[in-house]
Amino acid sequence: MAAKYECSVCGYVYDPERGDPDGDIAPVIPFEKLPVDWVCPIYRASKDDFKKEG
Repeated sequence: MAAKYECSVCGYVYDPERGDPDGDIAPVIPFEKLPVDWVCPIYRASKDDFKKEG
C-alpha cells in the first residue's frame, strides 16, 4: 500500500487509493509519481509542502 502525504499548510491528505479527481489524478497513483506542478487541491500548496504520514 502506497503512503499517504499530508499538506503541512492546510492538512489535506493525498491518499493514493483515491487519487485527486479534481486534479485529474487517477486512483493508485503514488505521491512520488504526481506531476511536479501538482498542487494541493485545497490550498494550492506545492508538493514540497507535503509530508509523508506515519
